[in-house]
Amino acid sequence: MSRRHFLQQTSALSAASLLGISSESRAEPPPETTRIRLVHAPAICLAPQYLAEELLRLEGFSQVEYVPHADDESDTHMVVAAGRADMTMEGATSMVPALDRGQPVVVLAGIHGGCYELFGNERVRAIRDLKGNSVSVWGIGSADHVYIASMLAYVGTDPRKDVKWVESRTFDGPMQLFIDGKVDAFLGFPPLPQKVRAQKVGHVIVNTAQDRPWSQHFCCMLVGHQEFVRNNPVATKRAIRAILKAADVCVREPEWAARYMVKKGYEANYDIALEVVKEVSYNAWRTFNPEDTLRFHALRLHEVGMIKSTPQKIIAQGTDWRFLNELKKEMKA
Repeated sequence: MSRRHFLQQTSALSAASLLGISSESRAEPPPETTRIRLVHAPAICLAPQYLAEELLRLEGFSQVEYVPHADDESDTHMVVAAGRADMTMEGATSMVPALDRGQPVVVLAGIHGGCYELFGNERVRAIRDLKGNSVSVWGIGSADHVYIASMLAYVGTDPRKDVKWVESRTFDGPMQLFIDGKVDAFLGFPPLPQKVRAQKVGHVIVNTAQDRPWSQHFCCMLVGHQEFVRNNPVATKRAIRAILKAADVCVREPEWAARYMVKKGYEANYDIALEVVKEVSYNAWRTFNPEDTLRFHALRLHEVGMIKSTPQKIIAQGTDWRFLNELKKEMKA
């Protein structure tokens, strides 16, 4: 064992010991590959993906890489679909059209509940009030656009013709348009809602962590590249286990998780990191049904003609729950 590898293992073991995490994977065969590539995006609700770094080393991955999310890629799953990463957390709503288009990705698990918040100005007090008004999104087909479209379809509004969509292809572009008063509403995920509230602009129309039916479904899910999952089943299960354990860390030790996020540079402000880790339902993977989440959004989007595939086809062709089901038994979920 090299000195570098020894230090990595020691660091991982120390972190695991501190958090009371054991390795249930010792009896399993080693992973087919010791390299795994995840995605680094500005969304700090992806905390389990980042906290899993040392846990992944315990699972036998000596090379844990975080691939930058490019500005021209609306959603993190696009990095996986392009073959530049093996796995990532991603918004459930963006996965429905991705699977409808036949992208080479597969949904493996749900991770956490709502982290999105829909903000409106004085003209927008409810989802129905978006009709005839302007809404800023990263782009047509991006996670925020699809989530709002699902909300509109749920209340009987046609997202294709009843709303003026304003695109701004930067991470905080939609938020800035709303702050500047150039649009009537926008949907943001951490740390954007925290920044808007700090400036006391607008008000929250929907908090997906609290308001039904959105609070009953996953916000972010775990996605893998089809080829990686097919060729590396042991590695896939080990990687999922590490991320689920990291989600449990967020629930059990939010202060530690927030400090880690700041130390690693994923978020500069400790208070924002702590607020996010405490408010996002990272224990949802134990109780929510990921299939129900995809079915819920697929039904809405299919009803308004935004996808061609039926919910049944989306689930049958784009999901693989075998690892999650095994891990739920193993981790007593």
